Amino acid sequence: MQDYPYPDAPRSDAVERLHGKTLTDPYRWLEDPHSAESRGWLAAQESLWRRHAGTIPHDSPVLTRIGQAAGAGLVTSPRWRGRHRFHLRRTAGQAHPVLFRDGHPLLDPNLLDPDGRVSLLAWHPDAEGRRVACQFARSTAAQPALYIVDADTGQVIDGPMLGCGPSLAWPPGGACFFYTRAGHVLRHRIGAPARDDVRITGEPGDYRLAASDDGRWVILTNVTASGDDVWLIDPLEPDTPSTGVDPLEPDTPSARVDPLEPGTPSARVDPLGPGAPRAVHVGLDARATVSVGPDGRVYVMTTMGAARGRLCVADAATPGQWRELVAEDPRATLTGFAVLDGPALGRPVLLVSHTRDAISELALHDLLTGTRLRPVSLPGAGSTGPLVTRARPAYEAFFTYTDHVTPPAILRFDARDRGVETWMQAPGAVGHEPVTGHRVTCTSRDGTRIPLTILARRDLRGPRPAILYGFGAFGIPLTPAYSSQVLPWLEAGGVFALAGVRGGGEGGPGWHEAARRGTKQRSFDDLIAAAQAMVELGWTTPDRLGLCGESHGGLLVGAVITQRPELCAAAVLVEPVLDMVRYEHSPWAAEWREEYGSADDPVELSWLLSYSPYHHVEPGVAYPATLFVVQRDGSRADAMHARKMCAAMQAATTSRRPVLLRHERGRGSDCLARDLLSFMGAHTGLISPA
Repeated sequence: MQDYPYPDAPRSDAVERLHGKTLTDPYRWLEDPHSAESRGWLAAQESLWRRHAGTIPHDSPVLTRIGQAAGAGLVTSPRWRGRHRFHLRRTAGQAHPVLFRDGHPLLDPNLLDPDGRVSLLAWHPDAEGRRVACQFARSTAAQPALYIVDADTGQVIDGPMLGCGPSLAWPPGGACFFYTRAGHVLRHRIGAPARDDVRITGEPGDYRLAASDDGRWVILTNVTASGDDVWLIDPLEPDTPSTGVDPLEPDTPSARVDPLEPGTPSARVDPLGPGAPRAVHVGLDARATVSVGPDGRVYVMTTMGAARGRLCVADAATPGQWRELVAEDPRATLTGFAVLDGPALGRPVLLVSHTRDAISELALHDLLTGTRLRPVSLPGAGSTGPLVTRARPAYEAFFTYTDHVTPPAILRFDARDRGVETWMQAPGAVGHEPVTGHRVTCTSRDGTRIPLTILARRDLRGPRPAILYGFGAFGIPLTPAYSSQVLPWLEAGGVFALAGVRGGGEGGPGWHEAARRGTKQRSFDDLIAAAQAMVELGWTTPDRLGLCGESHGGLLVGAVITQRPELCAAAVLVEPVLDMVRYEHSPWAAEWREEYGSADDPVELSWLLSYSPYHHVEPGVAYPATLFVVQRDGSRADAMHARKMCAAMQAATTSRRPVLLRHERGRGSDCLARDLLSFMGAHTGLISPA
């Protein structure tokens, strides 16, 4: 303990009385980061972290390699609008990606602020590729700003408009666009004042907008708790007086409330259009994604009667009368498709993407019958992005591909020869030693088999320093993705593993449902089983194993180290959620109640207390070396969780291993990766101290 003189953190007598329970909360004072006490404590923690970081040699191979691995940069799939091609590209040293048109930079947010505080949140070119709606965010501003840019000149021709949602749809011609604001959908004409914008919805909702590639159709989606309601709008129909009528309740007159400035005269109702919404997927207890293909047909990816998704098709004239085209695969989740046709093919085909056990796969299907024709080979067990096509004839589909050691690249599938080739590499080349991926399963406490992916260099055998990573929340799967942290760790001789614990989406919707609310403990049991399996299979030992989780994955790791602290030597929790009694007090965290439950309910409080890491820190326990990482400008979880848990563990642990807090601002992802791996390496034996 003398090696780590922890800052003084007085225990207060704060208590919480909920549903007959008296809950002590000795570090509640750390919820306020601006108090003099908290500021002093944070400054002392920062000094302690810097002292520890200074004991790790910065010329260690695992650390010097991080900058090279991070230099891979980023490219995104192209979008074709008219005769023009748009995509994002970020090179090493750039804080944010740059938007390119036809291979030339169009919008570079890095030039707007040399400190990297301005980023491009969303961009939407019109159907002709002549105008682009761009939403910029500044870290110091309360709201993103929407601008319209002339793509030929780069000049701003409209905006700023504040408070707009990220989705947007352009009709043909580029004279106007549809956007969301304050729970409504509005239409804005270029150059007109925002007060003249036309509201086309009545009752507010969680609306999303999209358009067909040619702008011919606008797709309007209202996301509800039970499902997605989707309509098709024909923006060229001038004689259907449907504006101001809520598409959810067509017979109900629209509310005369201005979504832009409540209390002022309401937004004008346009008497000329757009056309009446045509119901596609309405009133169904299911999720859906709707698009209009280059053949003019409406395609519906729905979970109606298919938890993992199926693809249906309909005519645009009667879009609600769809029929099944590609049936559900009971063991794989439908993620996307592309319509490929043209004279050279003879018969049009569908390129369909699924994820099976979190690994992407592609297959060709007959467009008319949906029959599966053949699989499409990919470079490895990785992840693919959305499938994108050119204008007709659409022989080619473009998509991103990445895996744990391969930076994202753009691949091209050509339906004429059925081949896949690299179309655009990441800006920076990153070579590496041969790495082998091992896909195994382990048995959780209740007998469920949990997928576990283990990565290691081919030439290494025997127990090694290892990192086990998990997430397990909100139905989000851990899919293969390149990381500037993983590759250096593997090259230095470490092992990296990912556990597909329940609560995530690796096994489809049922995998999520199996470990949420009152059954959340299953997520923690699964990670415990994965850690034990790595030891039993000979990959590592408890004194060389580290656990890592980010955001809700931080909750996963926090619960495991309080329930089974002897399982590992080290743990890193990045912006974690840890105080489950008070997590709802953060501004955005109320949205998580469906995942965890609420302390306002006595039964649900008992769920939360059964595993809340902050409430399960026990004095006299030898906890593993633990690093809490929070970003002062972070947005994933309130930093109060890490502060309170850090203070509690520092006071409780009997281990000579440190409990530390890193809370720096604006040092960049390379520095964060360096700090995480230096901590893990030092406490699992991969890096020797200076």
